[in-house]
Amino acid sequence: MGKAVKNKQRPVNLDLQTISFPVTAIASILHRVSGVIMFVSLAILLWMLGTSLSSPDGFELVVSILDNLLVKLVVWGILTALAYHIVGGIRHLIMDLGYGEELESGKQSARVAFVITGVLAVLAGVLVW
Repeated sequence: MGKAVKNKQRPVNLDLQTISFPVTAIASILHRVSGVIMFVSLAILLWMLGTSLSSPDGFELVVSILDNLLVKLVVWGILTALAYHIVGGIRHLIMDLGYGEELESGKQSARVAFVITGVLAVLAGVLVW
């Protein structure tokens, strides 16, 4: 029995750089990544909110921090992750209701989610800068 298992053909290409992921897999992975980004950024955002509400000096500190280009880029990334997570979540809710569960409609809804997120990312950039 052990010999039959050895001769069984198994996939040997485990190099993630050469595997071509379908658009639905990319959408699913990005939804999870955006959730992790939001979870981690929650501490940063809560600290900024608490500091800004603590006193006028705290508010000025947060305003001065937000004037930094790198911080603006991070805030834009957080807002983009939030937008994608919301759009992806709505996509999943619609699929849970029984719409768009077929492969082709799943691919199309993933592409639509990317486009909507792109528009929201541009709007977030306008808001941040």
